[in-house]
Amino acid sequence: MDIDIDIQRYRRVRAFFLKVVIQALWWDVLINRPLLRRFRPEPIGRWRQIAREFRALAVEMGGVLIKLGQFLSIRVDILPMEITRELSDLQDEVPPESFDRIKARIALDFGRPADEVFAWISPVPVGAASLAQVHAVRLDTGERAVSKVLRPGIEERVAADLAAVKAALAWLKWYEPIRRRIDPDWLYREFSAVTRKELDFSNEGQNAERLAEDTADDPGVYIPKIYWSHSAGGTLTLEDVGFIKIGDVDALRRVGIDPARVADRLYALYMRQVFETHFVHVDPHPGNLFVRPLPLPEEFERGVTAFAPGDSVPCGPNRPFQIVFVDFGMMIFIPERLQSALRDYAVGLGTRDARRIVASYLKAGTLLPHADLQRLEAVHEALLDRFWGVQAGRLHEAAIREARYFAREYSDVILNAPFQFQADMLFVIRAVGILSGMAAHLDPEFDVWSKTIPYARRYAASAMERSFLSLPENTVALLRALCRLPRKADAMMDRIHQGRLVVRMTPDQDGRRVLTDIGRSVDRLANHVLAAGLLVSGAVLFGIAGGVFFGKIFMITGGFVLLLSLRNR
Repeated sequence: MDIDIDIQRYRRVRAFFLKVVIQALWWDVLINRPLLRRFRPEPIGRWRQIAREFRALAVEMGGVLIKLGQFLSIRVDILPMEITRELSDLQDEVPPESFDRIKARIALDFGRPADEVFAWISPVPVGAASLAQVHAVRLDTGERAVSKVLRPGIEERVAADLAAVKAALAWLKWYEPIRRRIDPDWLYREFSAVTRKELDFSNEGQNAERLAEDTADDPGVYIPKIYWSHSAGGTLTLEDVGFIKIGDVDALRRVGIDPARVADRLYALYMRQVFETHFVHVDPHPGNLFVRPLPLPEEFERGVTAFAPGDSVPCGPNRPFQIVFVDFGMMIFIPERLQSALRDYAVGLGTRDARRIVASYLKAGTLLPHADLQRLEAVHEALLDRFWGVQAGRLHEAAIREARYFAREYSDVILNAPFQFQADMLFVIRAVGILSGMAAHLDPEFDVWSKTIPYARRYAASAMERSFLSLPENTVALLRALCRLPRKADAMMDRIHQGRLVVRMTPDQDGRRVLTDIGRSVDRLANHVLAAGLLVSGAVLFGIAGGVFFGKIFMITGGFVLLLSLRNR
């Protein structure tokens, strides 16, 4: 179905992106020349300012722009860290829609007034995000619930924003360095697909039910019930599960729940989602996770079978609890092409095997063709040596402490940025990153390594078992390879005789520094030659009738170029 777009919104968003493209062409293309480069401001500071301006525009206009900022904040594979950091805490919270407009949207979805759909609706929203807002409701059966309602007109605003984003990416396709680094069409398809899924409340309800099936055998998880009888179009009604927010450490302690136990259970749940069920809730911020206190045995004997949201729960020693998930719009199914790669990554991480970690990137298809595998292995060996055993609460401090070392020793890998992750993989990585931060908040002594190693060992053992079980198949594969070996050797000898053998060599760190120095020397030499040419030309023009003015210009310019070259020796 075609959706009309908000033309004024589209023009404003497109104008912002056009300004960014023009600035990039001016500073990063036209001014980025050996002589003019000295007048070019430091790129990171300029792009950081653009990120701030985009952030302000997104907060003002809401809609897809907030989602785009959040999406770009995880694209560490294509954007500098300074930019992603500016966007990383862009909150999906905007002023609420008027209650009358929300009721009109509900009436449009159900074909009857909102007061006939629900016995009662709170006029004050529980939460308001860029695409929808949530209101407490009571069903005609007397049950308490919450309704998530799309903002009126959001489809038109989303269509306008996506059209503007598509136009901006089309402009970027003309810039060869960007086109070589990313596929703008692919990036647009990923982002638009993720955004449109969040507008599909039927899909969100089905995600919730699938996650409930995946965790049915785990008494430590609770997934809210979907009330399909009170859901339609842009309205999704769920069971009210507004218990204790997972980040409220004081509230957890007041009812007798140890935050460290919550951190352990939460991390184990995500390890199971990533490595076993492969269906991952990728938006685990504190507003989407709650802790549900459960009655103690003695309370159960007194007739307390459950606590409702908002109930006063007394403090009890070692109180049992459940972790509650809400907001199922961003759920990712890890495809088969990535499942095996993730297991290999876990095994490599748990056994401190840098080569296996890099091999998992290859299997996942996340490395660009020009990636230097040996340098990547060296980087990962250094990462494992320097960060192994650091507790989650101290990872940020350790990263700041080690940043200078990695920038000095591995600047070539960092600047080359040989990764391009698919959206599903990036959202999983982002989820685990948020999860680690939440675990550190709940338990500053939380040790990510000790919690991950059991999974790595389990997968390593299962991989070894599969290898033994498939021994005959492996033997046949080995014999086939041996049979092909003489033919390959013969082909290589032919290339040697014909002078077509290509040997690829990768310089070490010292070699790279030498090459860098050589490049700088060549630049200086070119500047000296240019300066000399200008000075000589100016002197010649002085001797020609009518050439004095141009002779002065040439000589002044030549002297200026020479001074710049000498200053930057």
